[in-house]
Amino acid sequence: IDADDPVSDFLDMAVLVHEREHKFPGSYLRRALAGLETALWDRKGRACEKSVCELLGGSPGSLRAYGSSMRRDITPEAEAERLGQLRDEWGFDAFKFRVGAECGHDIDEWPGRTEAIVPAVRRQLGDDVSLLVDANSGFSPERAIAVGHLLEEWGVEHFEEPCPYWELEQTREVTEALSVDVTGGEQDCDLSTWRRMIEMRAVDIVQPDVCYVGGMLRAMQVAEMAAEKGLPCTPHCANLSLVTLFTMHLLRAIPNAGKYLEFSIEGLDYYPWQDGLFVESPFNVSDGQVNVSDNPGWGIEIASKWLDGADYQVSNLADRS
Repeated sequence: IDADDPVSDFLDMAVLVHEREHKFPGSYLRRALAGLETALWDRKGRACEKSVCELLGGSPGSLRAYGSSMRRDITPEAEAERLGQLRDEWGFDAFKFRVGAECGHDIDEWPGRTEAIVPAVRRQLGDDVSLLVDANSGFSPERAIAVGHLLEEWGVEHFEEPCPYWELEQTREVTEALSVDVTGGEQDCDLSTWRRMIEMRAVDIVQPDVCYVGGMLRAMQVAEMAAEKGLPCTPHCANLSLVTLFTMHLLRAIPNAGKYLEFSIEGLDYYPWQDGLFVESPFNVSDGQVNVSDNPGWGIEIASKWLDGADYQVSNLADRS
């Protein structure tokens, strides 16, 4: 790959990696691919003195963010109070919280939590705040549809991963039964699965994760497939690492960007490795908005002290002479 002009070579390389590693497909291969590809985008941006979103045909600017809760070990009352405080402090006008239990087989995190948290959050935040929920593959279609009607009653607009994500037909059954937008795709890294998901209209909104799917160009391929079918793209980015920064640039570059950026509200008690990651944080929230800068590349520097304390391995090219 020409590190100063990666775009023309990268898609060919991505196909080559898939074929050479055909016995070991999946998320971890794509994550490694994303690490290489996103580093090349930074190299290209710095060489051209342009931000990555500009290299992708977009422009710097602001994005509406929704505050995204990762927690299920919290009571409905405490979660509602926490979200209300963050609305007042940071100006968020949209929040996502958790329902059901992760891969829960219709068993809630504790009995009645889902039925309690939805009205509790709505009452706390009022009708002017957009609400989203994530079930993390927690429900059967029957239970998901019942929960979906509860969400519709309380004006929730986004129902994420209601059924086991690998069961596309189950998710489509829920999508067809509800008026609330059913969303998904964060786990999916295979483009043929994405193509089938989109063509069968399993979801109303696609949610690729830049790092899980294999980088910016593969995420853009998913967004393009969705755009052809009239579906918006609201990517998954569940922590304040580089994945959220990548997603910010992606949303400023695709024509079918969804209404908001996922923005984790969890601090160092949940993600301790976030501490001191950047020399200067790119995640400053004002009035519920974040900004994509026009600085070259990704526009950030990783703190050397953070790198010194990180675990990593070094791979070297084999000598084929």
